[in-house]
Amino acid sequence: MGTQISSIRNLGPAYEEACEKAGIHTAEQLRELGADKAYARLLEAGSKPHFIGYYVLVMALQGRPWNDCKGKEKDALRVRFDAIKHSAHDKGRSELEAALDKIGVIPKR
Repeated sequence: MGTQISSIRNLGPAYEEACEKAGIHTAEQLRELGADKAYARLLEAGSKPHFIGYYVLVMALQGRPWNDCKGKEKDALRVRFDAIKHSAHDKGRSELEAALDKIGVIPKR
């Protein structure tokens, strides 16, 4: 048995629950996967993509406050987030479906 995910700074019970649904059960598993792979698994398990949720995870795994992400670092994370979202969440969707999902009118898969 490992350490609870909610023991990681910035990650509370809701994040822990989302990780559970994605098959990530411990803080050790989350750290081993890393932010990008873990976030892709969250999306594949049905979590709605949200940039803040992604960079909170990145900051948490670095032991930094969630709001420490700024400027060029935040811009670079946005590029990574968009790539993860496209490969894990938007896979198999048409451009129209992806646009409709972005405004919240497509149900979760």
